[in-house]
Amino acid sequence: MEKLDADMSVWNSYGTRGALGALLVAVAIPILLSTMLLGKKKVKQRGIPVQVGGEAGYAIRNSRSRELVEIPWKGATTMAALFEQSCKKHAQQRFLGTRKLISKEIVTAGDGRKFEKVHLGDYEWITYREALDRACNFASGLVRLGHNVDSRAAIFADTRAEWFIAFQGFFRQDITVVTIYASLGEDALVHSLNETQVSTLVCDFKQLKKLAAISSKLTTIQNVIYFDDDEPENGSKLCGSISNWIVKSFSEIEKLGKERPSPPSLPSKNGVAVIMYTSGSTGLPKGVMITHGNIVATAAAVTTVVPKLGSDDVYLAYLPLAHVFELAAESVMLVAGVAIGYGSTLTLTDTSSKIKKGTKGDASVLKPTLMAAVPAILDRVRDGVLKKVEEKGGLAKNLFDIGYKRRLAAVEGSWFGAWGLESMLWDLIVFKKIRTVLGGHIRFMLCGGAPLSGDTQRFINICMGAPIGQGYGLTETCAGAAFSEWDDNSVGRVGPPLPCSYIKLVSWEEGGYKISDKPMPQGEVVVGGTSITAGYFNNEEKTKEVYQADETGMRWFYTGDIGRFHPDGCLEIIDRKKDIVKLQHGEYISLGKVEAALISSSYIDSIMVYADPFHNYCVALVVPAHQVLEKWAKEAGINYSDYVELCDRTEAVAEIKRSLSEVAKAAKLDKFELPAKIKLLPEPWTPESGLVTAALKIKREQLKARFKDELQKMYE
Repeated sequence: MEKLDADMSVWNSYGTRGALGALLVAVAIPILLSTMLLGKKKVKQRGIPVQVGGEAGYAIRNSRSRELVEIPWKGATTMAALFEQSCKKHAQQRFLGTRKLISKEIVTAGDGRKFEKVHLGDYEWITYREALDRACNFASGLVRLGHNVDSRAAIFADTRAEWFIAFQGFFRQDITVVTIYASLGEDALVHSLNETQVSTLVCDFKQLKKLAAISSKLTTIQNVIYFDDDEPENGSKLCGSISNWIVKSFSEIEKLGKERPSPPSLPSKNGVAVIMYTSGSTGLPKGVMITHGNIVATAAAVTTVVPKLGSDDVYLAYLPLAHVFELAAESVMLVAGVAIGYGSTLTLTDTSSKIKKGTKGDASVLKPTLMAAVPAILDRVRDGVLKKVEEKGGLAKNLFDIGYKRRLAAVEGSWFGAWGLESMLWDLIVFKKIRTVLGGHIRFMLCGGAPLSGDTQRFINICMGAPIGQGYGLTETCAGAAFSEWDDNSVGRVGPPLPCSYIKLVSWEEGGYKISDKPMPQGEVVVGGTSITAGYFNNEEKTKEVYQADETGMRWFYTGDIGRFHPDGCLEIIDRKKDIVKLQHGEYISLGKVEAALISSSYIDSIMVYADPFHNYCVALVVPAHQVLEKWAKEAGINYSDYVELCDRTEAVAEIKRSLSEVAKAAKLDKFELPAKIKLLPEPWTPESGLVTAALKIKREQLKARFKDELQKMYE
């Protein structure tokens, strides 16, 4: 998503000819239409109270059905069964698409850094029937390879079509799959593979070098299968150097299976499909045991919520499949017969960092109708658009401002006003060109992984012309907890429980959150139902701590998040138990709440608020938005030798503190919640650095350890 703001070059196409007339029309028609289109809001009951077992609390179920959803249709009780049945049902429809690599080159930037640039062609597709055939061939190839039927396999690779095919192929032989982030550090990688005793590992070729370096530490690996289309010229030499493993390409395994098919050994509903290692925001990652029934239940439930989901849709897949959010999303697409086109964050848009100049980005070529995103990416979309609007200025900016305000009023009044005749006018004048950034055909977006700010949600609604289904879930709930519905025009909420789940609030007296609170009950969010996973692998103590079964046998997961239920049954996440710190004078500060408010400053790319309980104020580590800070410095006449020096300048610190004070006031933060001191850090936090998760959530403990000295100095 780097340089995404440059995609807004479409604004340069605005001319002045006829613009004055368009402006007059744009002002006059909305006034005329407003009284006709904006009706009184209707309150729709989305969740209703329910009596459930277990610990006392205030429980809600989805209003769509009395019984919890378990399967999308009869017989689809496992991922293996679901995959086979869906592939036969949609046999001739396109399923998995991959862009053809035409060429790649290494370019050198002015500062000497080297970057890879790629020229990509159109998407090349395989059908549902072809995907099933390839998965069956891969499964048979595993048998020929000699994979131990009693051991597990792992996928350690970036998201791509072969990832999904391998995933389904393993299930054809009832093999539990361990999913590992491609960006995982060495210690966590060794821990994950050894703890689960993985014998067969599937990876990108680029990961082979990393694996070769730690091969002596990996005690159970026997077979390594690599994706061969990205194999470099000297790849065979590297493969030959790993003498203690059998190393084969993915195509070789498919060929082995095609030559000698083996009968499937299919899993059961309660069998463990996936051991998914969490991104490890604290310490080493934990392996969550997800059953086949868990994945199927979440997928079945979400298909009831996304409107008109079907084979006419196209989904852009680029988030990590090792994350439960993307895995659940692609499982939903499988249920509905949707086409899935694969991309990456580095090639997503026309000016993404890895795209060669003149080459179209993934979104421009695919023209998706559906897309999943984490809030950090949507924030960058918003910032990129606003930056280009400011640069254009003049009439284009006036048109944008008027159109945005009118659409905002319509959205907050009624959805008919938002998507009716007035909408068509503003789309024609302003928003149609903005939408080309993501292909121009997005009709629905799924958002998860972290809380989405109300400002960004509204911005995407208006500028991209699409409702956002904001989801709430965890790896431990197989992403299945709550999901906002397409016709819910509120912000800051995550919707009612999915039809596969109950959500219960349990009072947390110590934190001051009680189900008896008025006007809305509050408490710790506890999720129960068919999506609740089996627990943590090889960690019974931690499992007992956060999982509980009630008297009926239903499993409940204690999330540690604090929520409240609105009268219509929708959940709002308002706090987190672990993020609350009691200051010296007795005030409680919620670090996550403060960070969510301060991140709205245009100067902020990333922020971590820190509070020492022995002091009466908090501090913050800040990664500034590079271009925004440099633009301010230029306008302010600040002289500096490089960006590192700029971040150390007292003037820069003072300017960002001023901005934080403004957004804190707008968010109605208390005085003690505004960081008294900040430290500007020039280097961005990335999953590769180990400072944020794959979903770009901060890893608080790792940040505290990495910047221990900086935090201490701010309290001196």
